[in-house]
Amino acid sequence: MIDSQKLELYILKCAVIQAEVEKFDQADGLPLIMTRADAAEVYGEHLAQFSAESRSRASKMASYYELFYLVENEIRRIIQETLEESYGRSWWDTCVDQLIKDEVDKNRKRELELALSIRSEREIDYTTFGQLGDIIRKNWANFAGIMSNQPALSRVLHQLNVLRGTIAHCGFLAEDEVDRLHLTIKDWFRVMAGPR
Repeated sequence: MIDSQKLELYILKCAVIQAEVEKFDQADGLPLIMTRADAAEVYGEHLAQFSAESRSRASKMASYYELFYLVENEIRRIIQETLEESYGRSWWDTCVDQLIKDEVDKNRKRELELALSIRSEREIDYTTFGQLGDIIRKNWANFAGIMSNQPALSRVLHQLNVLRGTIAHCGFLAEDEVDRLHLTIKDWFRVMAGPR
């Protein structure tokens, strides 16, 4: 039996180590990863124009964004690796509903038309958080051996999606919602502990 707290700590430690290693990579003399200190140096005079309360709230919310970023992208990785293992590189064509593919194509096309940098070569990086759950549920047979059960997964993903709205859209989490986020992250690791 996997201790979910130890697993959570291990994954977070790995993420911190990876972030530190990536700081050594340089592009055009600027760090690939901009820390809060880097941002303060680059944007210092502009940041000072915002109220202390806004800066304090932004700093607090940054840690929740970082946590959610790690979880959401880990879900994307798990989906891709699990389905690629069973269906090969064509897993996207085989395992994803046409409605999701159409939405992804629309998102990619919109970014190209705006001359934005390409977000990713992977289609899965253009899916919404809700669509990630849809992909897992549609292909549950492939995930049943690594996740506890489908109702628990659906509940946790729904709760994460509700919390994601506030985090991703620059809201501020009340203390109760911070507690809820921490509990939901723990629930996610319980789902990932596998069937019991």
